[in-house]
Amino acid sequence: MRSPLGWMLAGMVGVGLVSGLTATGPGPVPVLGAVAAVAVYCYVMRRVARRSAPEIARSGAAREVLLGGGIGLGFILVSALLITAFGGYSFTWAGDGFMSVVRTAVVVQIGAAVTEELLFRGLALQALEQLWGSRAAIVITSVFFGAAHLGAPGASAWSGLAIALEAGVLLGAAFLWRRNIWFVVGLHFAWNTTQQLLGIPVSGHAPEGLFTVDVHGSALLTGGSFGLEASIVPVLMGVAIAVPMLVRAHQNGGIKSRQSVPR
Repeated sequence: MRSPLGWMLAGMVGVGLVSGLTATGPGPVPVLGAVAAVAVYCYVMRRVARRSAPEIARSGAAREVLLGGGIGLGFILVSALLITAFGGYSFTWAGDGFMSVVRTAVVVQIGAAVTEELLFRGLALQALEQLWGSRAAIVITSVFFGAAHLGAPGASAWSGLAIALEAGVLLGAAFLWRRNIWFVVGLHFAWNTTQQLLGIPVSGHAPEGLFTVDVHGSALLTGGSFGLEASIVPVLMGVAIAVPMLVRAHQNGGIKSRQSVPR
């Protein structure tokens, strides 16, 4: 159980169970689920893996969330603006219920961002990194992150590849750069919440937003029914943002070979 695969699987079962029970719950349940998932993660890291968990430290967490959130917000807004400029999207105000829509989006996306980042970057990436190094870990987790979205409405082989590249690689690079779960949680949360509030489907799911989006033209530009994440625009942008993050991670010693990762 103290081997990388052992504590990775133990943690994924625990966090996954919490996510499954709380992700679609009413009111504040997804946020409470996020808190419980962090507690499970800390327990597994300290009691099962017998390692410290500086990546989840409370010190500086707010700063990391805001920094990651700013990048995620800018990423989605610029992507949507470019697609709109090329004639792919048009937006209309959806009507009333502003506070209700915002509150629901924030609560749901907090739960999703925290649990998914604990699973994929906190547990999987770090465990696989210990086994095979950072490069292999980011490739494997990106592939699995894309595959995990293949069951979503409107998903296809292309949308899975797009998620792997723009999200799996970008979020993995963000973690290797900052070595901080809160940074990638902020990025992931702002990414999903901005899409939902704009009325754009989030990985194929179309919850209520502040706007209604009309889609025009090629699915390669717009992402079709899957949403913006299957558009070529954020794929190119995501890779372009990930590259300097990986360069910084390498400069900071955040890219580790198998031999250099402590057991």
